[in-house]
Amino acid sequence: MSGNGRHYFPGNNTPGGFFSYYSNIINLKEATKVWYIKGGPGTGKSTFMKKIGTILHEEGLDVDFLHCSSDKDSLDGVIFRNEGIAIVDGTSPHIIDPLYPGAVESIINFGQYWNEEGIRRNRGEIVQITEDIKIDFKRAYNYLGAAEKMYDNLQYAYCRAISSNTARRIAEDIVNDVAITKKYSAREGTVRRLFASAFTPQGIANHLVDIIGECKKVYVIKAKTGSAYERILSLVLENVTACGFDAEAFYCSMKPDKKIDHLVIPALSLAVISSNKFHPFQQEINKKEIVTVEFSRSIEEAEDICLLKMEELITEAIRCLAEAKTKRDELENLYIPNMDFEKVGKLRKRIENEIREASCN
Repeated sequence: MSGNGRHYFPGNNTPGGFFSYYSNIINLKEATKVWYIKGGPGTGKSTFMKKIGTILHEEGLDVDFLHCSSDKDSLDGVIFRNEGIAIVDGTSPHIIDPLYPGAVESIINFGQYWNEEGIRRNRGEIVQITEDIKIDFKRAYNYLGAAEKMYDNLQYAYCRAISSNTARRIAEDIVNDVAITKKYSAREGTVRRLFASAFTPQGIANHLVDIIGECKKVYVIKAKTGSAYERILSLVLENVTACGFDAEAFYCSMKPDKKIDHLVIPALSLAVISSNKFHPFQQEINKKEIVTVEFSRSIEEAEDICLLKMEELITEAIRCLAEAKTKRDELENLYIPNMDFEKVGKLRKRIENEIREASCN
């Protein structure tokens, strides 16, 4: 019997460039073991993690699959929640170094499994393709930066159209409905910050259904793109953490450090999800209580102009990301023939067994 699996993004392509919440992947002070993989493109990092995660998930372990915003079908990490174990890609652009080396974290160096002499034969091509990829990403971020300006215009219009009192009333209704009292806890709840959606080479990808996990009650805020529904989510977050509940906050791709799109409070079996044109939520989910909240007001002129321009710019950004992925695939093909995947496979099985042993303790 398979365990529970969840999918989301720890990093994202944003108007300001690549934005990382990798420090939120796992609490290192409470973790049992964390491995950081170091290695180049095509060395099998994603496949390594995906096989471990899939095999152990099928054996009954609960697994979080952390997807890559540069390729939604690739992984940047896997987390075994109940065991306090994670395996994470620690290479660029999300370079991670151990905070508690040896005690909690270890480095897996895939460079020990490659034929460096064979790779060096392609030195000129590797350097050129790598530089071209950097340019594609810069172009993508410029388009997203321009799209953000259109998004800002929508936000200005909606801030005038919908009062803060409306957001406060909806937030209070949600808090009261799940029976959270106003008694504040001596221990303030923690907030784990991540992304449920991402701008990827394959388009805008989202894992809204996946992040809900085992939550029994789901509030769906139906809102237009740019409307100030984050006020609702921020107020709910403030209340639940003040009462001592831990939360997962999933941020907006356009405003990755400011705007919350979705909330999950596991201890309350509660999720608050925003649904709009760019991240629509599929509501037909069995064994879930779905409560729909309308938070919209028409400002047609702004919508017609800004949304159209915003979509065009996002489309161009995604095209640039797709071009970067095509080049990345070419780069991987220069590394793949020079890897000893048999040795990588042996390492994978050893780590699988370590995780199995930890799950039995």
